[in-house]
Amino acid sequence: MELYVVLKLVWALVLGIVLINIGVMVGMDMGVGTLLRFVGKTDAERRTALNIVGPHWDGNQVWFVLGGGAIFAAFPTLYATSFSTFYVVMILLLFSMILRPVAFEYRSKVDTTHWRATWDWAFLVSGALPMIVYGAAMGNVLQGVGFHFDWDGQYHQDESFIWYLLNPFAILCGLLSLAMSIFQGGAMLMIRGEEPIYGRARRIATVSGLIAAVLFIIGGVWVQAIKGFVYTAPVNPAMEATPLGGPAVVMQSGAWMSNFHAMPALWLLPVLGVAGMVLGALGLRAGKPILGWWLGAIAWIGTIGTTGAAMFPFLMPSSTTPSQGLTIWNASSSQYTLAWMLVFALIFVPAIICYTSWAYRVMSGKVKVESVGNNDHSY
Repeated sequence: MELYVVLKLVWALVLGIVLINIGVMVGMDMGVGTLLRFVGKTDAERRTALNIVGPHWDGNQVWFVLGGGAIFAAFPTLYATSFSTFYVVMILLLFSMILRPVAFEYRSKVDTTHWRATWDWAFLVSGALPMIVYGAAMGNVLQGVGFHFDWDGQYHQDESFIWYLLNPFAILCGLLSLAMSIFQGGAMLMIRGEEPIYGRARRIATVSGLIAAVLFIIGGVWVQAIKGFVYTAPVNPAMEATPLGGPAVVMQSGAWMSNFHAMPALWLLPVLGVAGMVLGALGLRAGKPILGWWLGAIAWIGTIGTTGAAMFPFLMPSSTTPSQGLTIWNASSSQYTLAWMLVFALIFVPAIICYTSWAYRVMSGKVKVESVGNNDHSY
């Protein structure tokens, strides 16, 4: 196998790992923000919930930045096309992501009920909206996105952004992502929180885990009826990075299941997804939040892994001009770029994992309502 092909596959795997960590780590913080008004009935309880993730939320955002950076550098055509296609959606996402750190810093600056309640709603919006958009984006690419290129590579969008936001399958995927985020956030609140936050988080997260399992199963049945994308002729994985003049692609119902039929071992991924959600919910119900958190992480691995396995090698197929859809083979950077990026990734990704693990270890233990309420320097 050519080195260029190996590098393309490696960076597709790296992108999958980054997307999983966005769901697990960023999704956990977003879940806490979404739950803030429901697990905290008093100002001190809400401040306690914020201080549970307060030392870590900005560090976890690194995975979000890495996601954009990996797409930008490893798959530049995908970056340019997706950010253009989902431009309005990206603006909504960025608005909510900007609102979130402002809410962290400003909420406790003024000790009035109205001021803090306003920022509590900001946490709800900035926690739920990004995860809905995250899941909806996955749903959209599974259905194909309306775009095409002219002979000179000029991009054209063929569908309204409203359809990307409001089509039923995308909404289902968005709700699935939100439910998994709430589960992950609830597990963290249980790990570091005490009653009454602990009990409220357990009830909500348990239900969210089961809802996520149901939504994932419904989505799995639904995707079999969706028209997927498949090559009609052999493709050269070492092809030059251009969506023009590639092998013919057609849309077929059930095409997204072809990789699972060809490699039955891939069925382990959706099994991991459902098992992680159900067993994680049972773990939280049994009062084992650490086990539940890790099972939630496994659920994210199964969910993102299932999507990637179904779509391989497609990254962003075109529903209007299927032959111009973006794949791992035709949307990547040069061999030189991918090789140098891999060197830096092998250095910095383990470093990120190490300092993140160290931070959670050092700042472990319960966050008490009394100590937060008497500390003006906390969130």
